[in-house]
Amino acid sequence: MNIELLLEDFCYHSQYIRGVSINTVKRYQQKVSYFAKVSEISHIEEITEKMVQSFFLYGRAQKKWKISSYRTYYMTLVVFFRWCVKNKYLEENYLADFELPKLEKSLPKKIKKEEALRLLEIAYNYPYTHSYLKYRNHAIFALFLFAGLRKNELLNLKLNDVDVENQTIFVHLGKGNKDRIIPMNHTLAQSLNRYLVQRKKQNKTCPEFFACSNRNKGLTETGLKLLSNKLKEASGLTYTIHTLRHTFATLMLEGGCDIYSLSKMMGHSDIKTTTIYLSASAEHLRGQITKHPLSRHKFDTSLKQSFY
Repeated sequence: MNIELLLEDFCYHSQYIRGVSINTVKRYQQKVSYFAKVSEISHIEEITEKMVQSFFLYGRAQKKWKISSYRTYYMTLVVFFRWCVKNKYLEENYLADFELPKLEKSLPKKIKKEEALRLLEIAYNYPYTHSYLKYRNHAIFALFLFAGLRKNELLNLKLNDVDVENQTIFVHLGKGNKDRIIPMNHTLAQSLNRYLVQRKKQNKTCPEFFACSNRNKGLTETGLKLLSNKLKEASGLTYTIHTLRHTFATLMLEGGCDIYSLSKMMGHSDIKTTTIYLSASAEHLRGQITKHPLSRHKFDTSLKQSFY
């Protein structure tokens, strides 16, 4: 059976029966197709255990995969193989007893508070060709830094999802197909409201919250990438969009937000995922260490008693 045809059926089943997200389906398509390309096969019957082992060895030794990439390929192929076994296209799942390397417990990368403020200032004061871009782009980066949205969540945000009057943002089917509501502070509400005024002046009627400058349609991933690169160059800062999400989480903890509330705002399925930010925030930890009961005791340093 042709692998590409099987992959098409598998993705269809995954999206409409299992209910996985579009992004997960895209990952399935990319990773399985890459496996077939590297292994130089076109039919499912050609797969062997040795071939699968060689593919992962190639990834680590030749392509220098990070452990996270290695595990992503594993999680994709193991689900695909399991489906193939269930539907009798494969005799066995060659990844069922596969050994996985431990995931690195690295701290999430972030930018400093001063750098975040600088990024917002540059997003607002950059010499744009049109004033609409000034308000839209500041609102975009304010949402990343004040609400912690993921890239796709921001791009998929609809006009009706943002309630400036009641200061709430509704994220529809975020990662893991979960809805959530994020409150907005006064600063973010001001930025979004300024943008909405300009949006109306430009007669933007598309359902997407963030509209292109030259078309009446939603901002694209390519457009966001170009904007981000432009501001990186202007600010001299090194960051990714996901770095800004990490920055939001860290700053919230440093400001005194409790871990449970932050977990809900971040849209994490497991609060353990959120706890990594406790280690990433030196200021938060510094604030906690002062709670040691002995730190409030005053020692008399004038005594010169010998204990020897």
